[in-house]
Order: sequence, then structure tokens, then C-alpha cells
Amino acid sequence: MQLIYKIVPEELWRHSEANGVFEGAPVDLADGYIHFSTAVQVRETAGKHFKGQNGLLLAAFETQAFGDKLKWEPSRGGDLFPHLYATFAPSEARWVQPLPLDDSGHHVFPDLEQ
Repeated sequence: MQLIYKIVPEELWRHSEANGVFEGAPVDLADGYIHFSTAVQVRETAGKHFKGQNGLLLAAFETQAFGDKLKWEPSRGGDLFPHLYATFAPSEARWVQPLPLDDSGHHVFPDLEQ
């Protein structure tokens, strides 16, 4: 089992929970798939796309839950990133935790499984 991670604004996540479906953040909708990161990639993703942002959550998902709708595609520096070509129920998350900022403005991550 491998976990992948989604950084998402808490307001969007709570809206998705209320509706029972996560359709994606604006960048996901624009690109046509939902962006995820591995444990190795997620800190760089946070720094590049969410720098200094408060009110974020980190959600973990098991890759096998998405079946063949999850594709591993080259992105930043040629690394393979997990992209989901489907929506999902927020209840499918293995866990969801706050992604706070420390005093220097960097996100504080929990211990992540790879």
C-alpha cells in the first residue's frame, strides 16, 4: 500500500464533505485532473504552490482506492506525480490533518508514510 497526499484549503474540503464529493481545486479543474503528491514530493509542492498560506489541510489516500483512474505522469523535474482523472468522496481519505505554518512561515508536516 502506498499513500499519496493532497493539500487543500480547509474551506474547500469542508464544502466537499458537505456535498459528499471532491471535484478538485481550481488548478485541478483547469488541468482536468486532481493533483496529488507522494511523501517525497509534498513538501516541495507546499513550498511552490501554497507558500505562506494558512487554513490548509493535508489529506492522505491509499493509491489502490483509485484504481486505474490514478495515473503517474511526469511533472516537475521529470518526477512522476500521481494525477487522478476522477472525483472522489472525501470520506475515502485515510486521514486529514491541519497543515499549519511555523513562525518562519513554513508548513509543519506530520510524519508521512511513503
